[in-house]
Amino acid sequence: MNIFHKICSAMVFMMAAFAFAVPAQAADQDNILVLALQNGDVAIQLRPDLAPKHVEQIKKLVREGAYDNVVFHRVIDGFMAQTGDVQYGNKKHGYNAAAAGTGGSKHGNIPAEFSKEPFRRGTVGMARAQAPDSANSQFFICFADAPFLNGQYTVIGTVIKGMDVVDRIKKGDSNNNGAVKNPDAIVKASLVSEVK
Repeated sequence: MNIFHKICSAMVFMMAAFAFAVPAQAADQDNILVLALQNGDVAIQLRPDLAPKHVEQIKKLVREGAYDNVVFHRVIDGFMAQTGDVQYGNKKHGYNAAAAGTGGSKHGNIPAEFSKEPFRRGTVGMARAQAPDSANSQFFICFADAPFLNGQYTVIGTVIKGMDVVDRIKKGDSNNNGAVKNPDAIVKASLVSEVK
């Protein structure tokens, strides 16, 4: 009888855990960003708990379609792939290879939201100019651990699927700060909660 009670208790616990996990998982779909690239899809778990203002701006730009057709203008092998210049990096609207990486969105810059979260392989961070409060629309995905970025840049998420796709993004010229000729681009950016 004692074993029966233990089994029943374990089953009740597992069913309760499952019941609570499903709504939490469904609610979090608003914070999963999917980047459709030429070579496959990349899923990013956004982290509003670390950087609420940055994540909100990213989601706003995704909803506007601002990241669609935007190139990975700076890709340094063994370090990171940078994209998100919605002003000069859009292959179909106003693309300027020489200026890609210098632009931003029509929305204002975001105050820094540095955290203790480390930059590791798959970490997604906001790119910025020298001023800490200059992040706007550009972001990067780390190919490898980058502890020298810790506390200096805002972490906005982590790749949860498709890191092999990230690894295949066309690399740039290491002698030219990672600038990429004929760069790969984001075909479509979307939030899982809004995909129909």
